[in-house]
Amino acid sequence: MGSERSRQLRSLMRRQHKVLAVLHPPTAAYARILDAAGCEAGFVGTGSVVGGVTGLADVGTITMTECVTVSGWIARSVGFPVIMDGDTGHGGIMAVRRLVRECIAAGLAGLRIDDQPLEAKRRTESAGIEIAPLAQVIARYRAAVEMRDELDPDFVIMAQCYARDAVNGGLDEALRRMAAYEAVGVDWVQLEAPHSVEEIRAARARLSVPFSFMMGRLPRMLSFDEHLQLGVNIAWLPGFTHQVTWAALWDFMQDFNTRDIAAWEAFRKSREGRPYPVPRVGPEGEGAHMQGLLEERYASLAARILGKESDSD
Repeated sequence: MGSERSRQLRSLMRRQHKVLAVLHPPTAAYARILDAAGCEAGFVGTGSVVGGVTGLADVGTITMTECVTVSGWIARSVGFPVIMDGDTGHGGIMAVRRLVRECIAAGLAGLRIDDQPLEAKRRTESAGIEIAPLAQVIARYRAAVEMRDELDPDFVIMAQCYARDAVNGGLDEALRRMAAYEAVGVDWVQLEAPHSVEEIRAARARLSVPFSFMMGRLPRMLSFDEHLQLGVNIAWLPGFTHQVTWAALWDFMQDFNTRDIAAWEAFRKSREGRPYPVPRVGPEGEGAHMQGLLEERYASLAARILGKESDSD
């Protein structure tokens, strides 16, 4: 499954006429709803998605195995490719190699690795973000690229550049680093915290590989048409799904706390004529449908075996 999804992701990354929107699937169940609604690619973030399951903050405490486990559950639940947040690689070059191997084995399509130092890893847009020495980061990305090439050349390695707002960085350093990351052989480069459209345009001009950017210090989110005008065909929008589901649950709970069951009845009435998918395991998966088929098969097998035993008696 991994290679198929990786090829699917690469095809979407190369598409020029339409923007690829990358969204967060908060859980496997929500991922199925996103899939049914037409989502084309998902990103499992360490903080919002894995942290949402574990209850841990995105401060370097969530482990590689926790990230791969949650990401793998989600990837196996949907038809769209899933990219995992690999943070700083969870260690040195050998840890990075293992990280790539585990992601490929879990059926993931790609892996994002950032350029923060391992010991000072911070959440995106936090104060005090630093970038690791460039030589160290180059070794980190090269280890990922070589492991990719050994196991699955279609697997996507994405570099996340935090240099723009890092205490030891700046715009010039960000532009320098992104070009270096491309030279190492990564498949996709992302800029965190651009301050203006002009900075996005400057970054796009430096790179030939697929490029995306986070909202950063922009005054507003850019439309898809604005992305395409900048030569950017990937929109990084992972937070939308969390905000929408948090708000919906919060609003319902306020009503429920006031009106108890009447709140549920009001919700049901509001959905009349507007059905929504229930994210159960479908007939193609390891769910109730498969259970029924197997029970029938095994009952027939047991009957044949027991019948032969009776005949032999």
